[in-house]
Amino acid sequence: MEIRATTVLPAQRRPITLHTADGLELVGELALPPSGDPVATLVCLHPLPTAEGMMDSHVLRKASFRLPALAGVAVLRFNTRGTASRHGTSQGAFGDGEEERYDVAAAIEFAEFEGLPRRWLLGWSFGTELALKWGRDPEVEGAVLLSPPLHRATDADLDGWAEFGRPLTALVPEFDDYLRPEEARKRFARVPQAEVVGVDGAKHLWVGEPYVRTVLNAVVERVAPGSHPLPTEWDGEYTRDTGA
Repeated sequence: MEIRATTVLPAQRRPITLHTADGLELVGELALPPSGDPVATLVCLHPLPTAEGMMDSHVLRKASFRLPALAGVAVLRFNTRGTASRHGTSQGAFGDGEEERYDVAAAIEFAEFEGLPRRWLLGWSFGTELALKWGRDPEVEGAVLLSPPLHRATDADLDGWAEFGRPLTALVPEFDDYLRPEEARKRFARVPQAEVVGVDGAKHLWVGEPYVRTVLNAVVERVAPGSHPLPTEWDGEYTRDTGA
């Protein structure tokens, strides 16, 4: 069976609640491999909530649908403060990327408390800003950035990540609305360990199954290289995402 946009592969899934240092409860979900221990962990940071970004934004949702079964990767998703999705609404109000520092810290702390191994940040758009600004935590092994706008994240944040020294990969769409590959390479040149990967034909929202596969393969190549490339067929049990 070909893995399609709505295919949900087996995983141990459960709702979670993150508790921030400033007293908020954030809704989320943890998806673990269907059997055995995870080999790595993705802490997902979603796109801009004021532009409909949330933990169920499609690339992050599909990561949780596929990567536990295909790559043995744990996927932790959550709604930042004030953000709503099918999983529920997190307490608080949008903090324009500043108060969300507590949300990022709560997610990393949860992953540490759960004993989840090799914690990587997977940020998309606004989520890349949170990763660059607030993700430089000793418990974080590295980060993969999808469509980084480098709007809220400044050169000082890039310099901070350079000093942090952990791996950083930016996947930049050829036709991005905010930052395209050539300019991204100039901006990220401040980070010696940064890798900028331009993706031909892609746009900011990564719409289309070929681009989702490109993203997930790039992520797995870095966090669980033994499972790269990801298969496109599945012979076991599965369900379909109904959007409910």
